Amino acid sequence: MKVFEIFPSIQGEGPYQGIPSAFIRLSGCNLRCRWCDTPKTQDGSSGEEMTVDEVFGQVKKLGLSHVCITGGEPLIQQDELLSLLRDLHEDGYIVEIETNGTIDPVPVMEYSSVCMDVKCPSSGEKSFAPFVKKLRPSDCVKFVVEGKEDLEYMAGLLDDIPSYVEVCVSPVWGSDSRFIADYIMKLKRPVRFQLQLHKILSVS
Repeated sequence: MKVFEIFPSIQGEGPYQGIPSAFIRLSGCNLRCRWCDTPKTQDGSSGEEMTVDEVFGQVKKLGLSHVCITGGEPLIQQDELLSLLRDLHEDGYIVEIETNGTIDPVPVMEYSSVCMDVKCPSSGEKSFAPFVKKLRPSDCVKFVVEGKEDLEYMAGLLDDIPSYVEVCVSPVWGSDSRFIADYIMKLKRPVRFQLQLHKILSVS
């Protein structure tokens, strides 16, 4: 599988925010988002080829119980990813996959939770798809928002997200966080406002 990097860090967003995690960042993405934290991963030729056993071995050395598989778009490499997920699951790891929502996540959901990052207008992409209906209480939907247009877009989608799925909202780094928090308060919906912890701490 094509791996950009494997590293330990604090989870910056989503339901596992703040938890020390082993990150597996895979190469290749089918979107080109304006707010991408790691644009070098978009090109599927970046990173190095590693076997599932090699990836598992590197994760094992980090000694952390939580694993976050991100990208890029991890589900592009679904065949090899499934093999890795089975190994991690059998060894007792708690695994989360970050995906942009354009590829059906059901095949991986037996072994991991899913954090679906729905792209808002300011990102320059769109990724809201019927796959959101397949999410479970252990999964979440995430919106990274810059301002009013993104917030209104998010608000218009909330009724299409199952009520048992957690919704996390993070301001784009450098945007008006107070405005976004105030909008969420006025919305009166059970969404979780989060600041991007990895940006605050200046970690990967």
